[in-house]
Amino acid sequence: MAALVLVALIWLGSNQLANFDSALIGYAVGIVALTYAVVMRYARWLRMPSTGRYWRRGWQLTTSWSSFRTLPGLLPRAIAGQLLLQGFIRRRGWVRWIGHQCLFWGVIGATLITFPLVFGWLAFKLEPGTQEMYRMWVFGFPTITFDSTSFLGWSLFHALNYTAVLVIIGCAIFLWRRFRDRAAIAGQRFGYDMVPLLMLIVISVTGLLLTVSASLFHGSYYDFLVVIHMAAVVLSLVFIPFGKFFHVVQRPASVGIQMYAELNGREGRRPCAKCGEPLAPDLFVQDLQSTLQDLGQDYRLDGASMPAGHLTELCPRCKRVARAEGYFAHDGSSFAR
Repeated sequence: MAALVLVALIWLGSNQLANFDSALIGYAVGIVALTYAVVMRYARWLRMPSTGRYWRRGWQLTTSWSSFRTLPGLLPRAIAGQLLLQGFIRRRGWVRWIGHQCLFWGVIGATLITFPLVFGWLAFKLEPGTQEMYRMWVFGFPTITFDSTSFLGWSLFHALNYTAVLVIIGCAIFLWRRFRDRAAIAGQRFGYDMVPLLMLIVISVTGLLLTVSASLFHGSYYDFLVVIHMAAVVLSLVFIPFGKFFHVVQRPASVGIQMYAELNGREGRRPCAKCGEPLAPDLFVQDLQSTLQDLGQDYRLDGASMPAGHLTELCPRCKRVARAEGYFAHDGSSFAR
């Protein structure tokens, strides 16, 4: 359904394909396939009991008026911290954060430019009777005009070059880290960690070479570069739902998780059922118990010495005591030896 909706939007947004460039059909097919695969995997991801419950709870808190009234700045702060500025990465190191920011904004910028161009939602047409004035068309409606020889015009036509430079800088930082950082080397996998970076570099470099070929070498090797660039882009798009970059699709869910944690934290913590030490908010304990029940994991407790009805109602220390008592009750004197 998502893929069909996208096809319908392409037809409508391109003024019934009047603004659709047939030379970009390969990219359009790749994006439609990407949409199908991303929605399919995301739906499967949400079928996991823990993911689905916390995802629904996150949306419930995000759209709740009581949540906004309690902490009016929480949603903007969560979006800025978790998605845009990525402060959780900055705490791991400034170089790593700079690389992430370059890669993040480079890919997001390229996506926001490329997808509308491919779909025909965004088009540039030469104004009649002029040689340098262009008009921007958005969803079939005329908007601003600009001089292609001005800085604004040059930047609009070469915006993808800006994003390509950002992507190359980000990939270079991460490749340097993966060749020098022992912790990264020990856990990395070539197909999962290295191939996505190499594909992004191929896409960015071939994209820059297309501009160089058209601007400085009168289109020499342009046809060859177009094929290489399109192949790299389409393969990368198909790879996204099944590789490391799928976390880009999952990452917005972290906004709801942060709101879930902070809003629950303000409600006070439920005391441990045995020792009375602060444990966790009631909502968190209830969701955890429901998730464990969905997974078929029974952590109910029996015994007079344990006032709690469920292991999740105990603090870490009392959990260890409960386990020890359970071992002793099962093994008897052999456990003591």
